Parts: sequence; structure tokens; C-alpha cells
Amino acid sequence: MGNWNTVAKKGATALLAAFLLVSLQGPSPSYASEINAEVPKVIEKASPSVVAIIGKPSYDSDKTLEKNRFNLAHGTGVIVESNGVIVTNAHVVKDMKNIVVVTSDGTTYNGHATNIDEESDLALVKIDATGLTPATFASSSDIKVGETVAAIGTPISFALRNSVTVGIVSGLDRSVSSQYQLIQTDAAINPGNSGGALINMNGEVIGINTMKYADFGVENLGFAIPVDTVKYVLKHFQLYGKVKRPYLGLELEESWEAVVGLPSSTGLRVAYVDPDSPAAAAGIEQDDLVVSIGANKVKTLVDYNEAIKKYLPDEKVDITIQSEGASVTKSVTLGEVLHPETKWKEDAEGSDLDADRGKTKIGDSHFGWSMKYPAGLVKGHQSEEGDSVSFVDAKGEFSLSIQVDNESDELSPSALLNKLTGNEEDDYSDMAASTILERQYVKREGGPFAKIVGRSGDDGYIQTRGYLHQGRLYKVQLFVMKDHYNNDFKQNSYNDLLDSFKLSFNAQDESLKDISVYSNGNTTYTNEYGLSFALPSSWQKSSYTGNSSFFNSDYSQSLQVEVTSASSGDTLAAWADRERKQLEAQYVQKYRKISAPEELTLAGVPALKTAHAETLGNKWTAGYSLFFIKDKYKYEVEVSYPQEEGAEINDLLHTLTTTIEVDKDHMDQELGFIQDLDELMDPNRTIAYKNEKYKYTLQIPEMWTSSKSYDNKDQVSKSFLFTGGYLTINADTITPYEDAVKEEDAAQKKSHDSDSEYAYTEEETTVLGGVKAKKYEVNYVSAKVPYKETTYIFSQNQMTYTVTLRMDEAVRTEANEARLKKAFDSLKFLDAVNK
Repeated sequence: MGNWNTVAKKGATALLAAFLLVSLQGPSPSYASEINAEVPKVIEKASPSVVAIIGKPSYDSDKTLEKNRFNLAHGTGVIVESNGVIVTNAHVVKDMKNIVVVTSDGTTYNGHATNIDEESDLALVKIDATGLTPATFASSSDIKVGETVAAIGTPISFALRNSVTVGIVSGLDRSVSSQYQLIQTDAAINPGNSGGALINMNGEVIGINTMKYADFGVENLGFAIPVDTVKYVLKHFQLYGKVKRPYLGLELEESWEAVVGLPSSTGLRVAYVDPDSPAAAAGIEQDDLVVSIGANKVKTLVDYNEAIKKYLPDEKVDITIQSEGASVTKSVTLGEVLHPETKWKEDAEGSDLDADRGKTKIGDSHFGWSMKYPAGLVKGHQSEEGDSVSFVDAKGEFSLSIQVDNESDELSPSALLNKLTGNEEDDYSDMAASTILERQYVKREGGPFAKIVGRSGDDGYIQTRGYLHQGRLYKVQLFVMKDHYNNDFKQNSYNDLLDSFKLSFNAQDESLKDISVYSNGNTTYTNEYGLSFALPSSWQKSSYTGNSSFFNSDYSQSLQVEVTSASSGDTLAAWADRERKQLEAQYVQKYRKISAPEELTLAGVPALKTAHAETLGNKWTAGYSLFFIKDKYKYEVEVSYPQEEGAEINDLLHTLTTTIEVDKDHMDQELGFIQDLDELMDPNRTIAYKNEKYKYTLQIPEMWTSSKSYDNKDQVSKSFLFTGGYLTINADTITPYEDAVKEEDAAQKKSHDSDSEYAYTEEETTVLGGVKAKKYEVNYVSAKVPYKETTYIFSQNQMTYTVTLRMDEAVRTEANEARLKKAFDSLKFLDAVNK
């Protein structure tokens, strides 16, 4: 595909540097002329078997970045059967829709991908044709380093299809970002050559071009899939409709020598064995070394893949390993690697490559404007609301933007011109930095407009037009490069485009393309776990948590998605009950509300809905959770909102419960077991925190969080946080104990004098097994949140420590109080510990 063919991994540089490149003596003049004479004949023979492939890329993107007629991807293919079967790279067609194939004689066919194998990067495309010329395949054993080869493909642009580059085979048995061995060539493999033919001087295909290595200072480094691998994949496609790969259940690791490209004398280390795999059944264990597969020695992962592809699932193979220094041969009955079936989809707007065919006008139905739609006009960025949109010319001659703002219709012509010029203090316009060449208020049939033409430095010219209509200002701005603006013919065409702008949109006009993105409806989201649901279009997805968090426009309402694996024996009722107990353990009864679970159906399976609310004393936060289990995964959708908005939330609940679906085809195929951490959580489990610099240690609950330090871990002040409270330890190496007490006495008294509601007590006491301390206890209500705070000041290790324990009344359960007290009581000093 035109935008793929670059190996971008930094590690590849080291690998490529270690390749054994073959140094060849240049050919004699007579030999070179002989080769040059042969190339045209060879190309004439092979070209009818090479086709160009173009289509529309398919990817998830923001709705404002709508695909346009020029957003295309292309590659190359090789005819393998006369009835229209074509082999190409998997990466060319994997995400391509509305495929069009053009043969060497210029005939165009609609095509569709029938088979794909990403591991080998090969795929098949079928067109409805007969009498085509299939390629002739060479034998891999006949391929020699140094022989002349030619690459036929579609580099850079689709207009350059059936381009030819000539070079030599510069290496064999290469492995760069591939499961299998590759052919290395210095024949130019440019973007778009992917899937094309690498041919020898007999006109035979020796490989399918797959990638090039591009980096500063690197030239003529391309790679092709060898013909034997192509034949292997094509045979499997024909027999099974897919590549049937044997499965051992091993994760293998190369030696350091193999990683950097040095000859390796060791096998592949077994890094992991799947417990239910054929390898495990045969007794292969972690840290064994795999030495050979059948008769084939394996020292790299490519060696392994080349060896294992000679077998089919259910066949037996002898695997030689080294285990604890001894060489052992294991007989293994191979399993099969399972891959999901790939489903190919047409574009939502039909099978035509140009979805805008027949559209001669473009506009926005919501904002009510339209204009001509030249074939070369390409839509660029569009704001989420659709009030701003930009266009560029496909040839790069001009750019056009349309901005819609709220504005009074009573704006005078001079004020409107002033606004477009950017002379207002609170306004800025591109025209402000331009030399004004023309400024006028144009009265015309259909509505007047303000017009300003300016020269923007030495680059080009800007024409801005402003229209007032129904409380909106429509600003249309055209930028043209200087050379094109000075061409009278082109200038007329630009003015014609601007003159076509109208403050109307005819929804009945089938030639008018609507680019409006405005919606009062919902937006559907789908995550990696196959879960999809709809939310109001005003909601947005969090940029920090992927597909798991969503917010409404003012962030007062939120939605959180959590997906975990269903453990054996777990039930909906037990799951919801665990959630209820967690809330009850967190808040005292006065500050929480929990409803009984309500049964319903989601995604076609039984589900539960629970409603809850909690507060720290000021505002109540309400919410509900939706629980259901499907296809081995547990799905929880939790919505939170201010309690006073409860009536508004009913529509959101209805939208969710009627749109939630789970589709296996949309699941990430890498998904494995995802542990539900709540099942393992022990709120009383503690971990040690040690502060070496300030000489103390303590045990804190594992579920608490702590303040972070970007300088070092031994902070002078360290806080451990939980919902509604914290424990803070401050170590002072300068202030003596007596002075610290005096300062705290003064601070407490000042707080009480400022607010009589601020109540505190103080006393001399001992803590931590007899350490003299001053204790202050505060009961107060801050921002309607009542809390209790206890502060201890004491001296140890020639330091003064201030420890503060705070807990809001809302979370002052017996369990929380016990955990806070236990954490404080666990405080020990390192000098005492070391004695």
C-alpha cells in the first residue's frame, strides 16, 4: 500500500547492519549491454501478468475527518489464474474497500479480497474476468545472488502503474519484520510496489515485493517474499481457504547472537509453554532449547517458521531439544493455530470507488450553504459542530475555508468590512497581515457580501468574502499561490467557485453532497472487547483512558466501562453483591443509598442493574451499574451524575439499555484472561513503606494510594490517601520539638479564633510504645463536609515528626477507622529497627 512500505523499527538498523551482504564485481560492458537488450523483452513478457490495485482505506476515524474521493490507497498484484485470481500483499488489501483492479492494457475491474494471511503478508483478490495471462513462477532453487531482476509495480501514484525498476538479487534468506525468509534486492521497491512481481531475466516471478527499508543514508534496500512461500500460501488457500498452521504452544526466544545477526550456535530458548498445548503434553518445559524440527536445525525464529510450515495440524513431528544439558527428541502431535475469519465490507456509500460520483455541488444542510464541487476539491479538517471546514485543491493550487459564526444581521457594511479586515480589537483575520488590494461591499441578487482581496507576502493572494444571514456570519476565504493567481484563466475559475457560494441548501437536489456533521442523535462506540453502545452526540470519549471513559459536555455526567474475565463459578448475583459490599464498607449508612438489583436483558443475555448514591456531606453523587456476562467476559457499565439530575438520566439509561451489544468479530484477537481485581482484593492487606532518609517505616493498606515524588522516594512529607481521608507524615530536621509544638498551638488557636465552630482539643500523651507526643484533635465541617483530624507531634532520631490522621465522617466506618489506626501504630523508626 502506498503509505506502508517502510520498516520503521529502530532495532532493524542493528539487524540490517549485521547482514552478510554479498560484494559483486561489476559486469563487463558486453554482458551489461546484453542484459539491457534483454530487459524490454522480459518486461513485455511479464507485464500482462501484473495489475494495479486501488481502493478506499477503511479505518476508524473522527467523523469530522470524513473520507473523500482522493483518500485512496493503492498497491500491485500478480495474476495467478486466467479467471481473475490475483495474489498481492495482505497489507495492501486488509483495510481496503471498494477495490478496483486495472490490468496492463488499461481494463478496469471491480474486485474483492477472498483470502488473507497476515503472517506471510499474502492475500488473494478476485475479479470477474477470463482469458487473463497468469504469471510463470520460478523455482527458489534457481535464484542466485547477483542475478539481474526487475520489479514491476505501481510506485508513489496510481498514475505510475506498471513502472519497472531493474537491479540484482543482493541477498537471500533475509529476515526483516517477517515470519519467513525474504529475498533482498537493490531494484527500487517504492511505496505502491507492494504486491508486485520481482522477475528474473526469463520473465519468471521469483518473489512478491513486500517492503523497502528507508532511512537516512540507506539506498536500494528492498525485500520480496520468495516464490516457494508464495506457492505454499496459494496451495493452502486453494485447499483450505486459509493457511493451516501447526500449533505447538511455545513462546520461543532467540539467542543474543541471533538477535543482532551473528551466527548462532544455540537453539531457541522456550520462554513459555501453554499448559494445554501439544508441547506441554509432550513434556517440553520452560528453559529447554529447541534445536531442530524434524531434520531442520533451528537457530532463529525464521528458521523455526520455515521448518514448521512443512507440516500440517494433526501430523506428528520429532522435535529435538536440549534439556538440562541432555539432548532429547520428543514426538509431538501438532495442533492448529486458529485465526478469526476476516469479513470484507463494502463502503457504506456503495461499491463505487468514487462515492461522490454525480455530485457537482457540496454544502452543509444544517448551516444552510452550498457551492460548486469541482472534481479536484478535497475536504480537509471539519470542526465537530461543522461550523468550520477547509478544502484544498488536489493539485495544490489553492485552499478554501468556510467559517460560520453567530453575528447580528444589523452589522453595517463598513463594520462587516472592518471585521473581515481584522481591524477590531477583539478580532483577528488573515487579512490583517496582508496588503489590501481590493475592498468593497458587493450588492448582488441573492444577497450582498463584503469582499476583500489582499496579497499575503510573496506567497500568494487571499480573497475573503463575508455574508450575513439569519444571525450568522459566513466567512469564505480563498488562498491562491501567486503563480496561479496571476493566470487570468485560473483566476476566473477561482472567482466562479466563490461566486457559486449560496446561502441555501436544496435537500432534494441529488447532485448536492451534504457534509453536515451536526447531529441531535447518538454516537455509537465500540471497544476492543466487542462491546458497543450509543451515547448522545454531545458526549466525548476521554483521551486518557482509551475506550473506557466518557463524559457529557460539562463533565457533570460520566460513564465508565470495565471488562474482565468471568472466573469459574462466578454469577451475576455474586458479582453485584461484591460491589454492594464494597460501597457499604466504604461509606457509613447515613451517607450512602443502595437499591436492590433489578433484572433486565442486555446484549441478549440476563443482566442486573443496581442504583446507588453517596456523599461526603456536601453534594450527593448518584449512579447506576449495569452488569452482564457474555462470551467468557464480564461487562460493567457504570454511569455517575449529580443526584439532582436524576430525571434527566432516564433518557440516557434508555439509550444504553437499548443499544448495548457484544460482537465477537469486533473483539481484539489478542485478548486473553483479564483478572477481576475485585475478586482478589483484601482491604486489610498491607505493604511496607520505608523512608531511608528520614528513618522510619510503616505498613499501609495496599488499596491506599500515595503521593508521588519526581525527585526521590524519600520525601520529607509523605501522604497515603483513601476515599475521604489520609495519613500524612512530615519529618523536620531543623525545627526542635518544643518549637514545633508552639507553632501548632498558635495555628490551632488562630483557626478557632477565626471560626468558633472550629473545635479542637490538645493533650500531652505517649505514642508508639512510649514516645512523648503532643496530640491535637479537631472536629470541624469544611465546605459542608464534616471530618475528624488527629495530629501528633513527637521527636525521634533527632528529627521532629508531625503525623496527621484525617477521616471524613461519611467514611468513618469501624473498618476504616481500624485500618487508619493500625497504619499509624505500625510506624517504627529505623534506628530502633536496626538495633
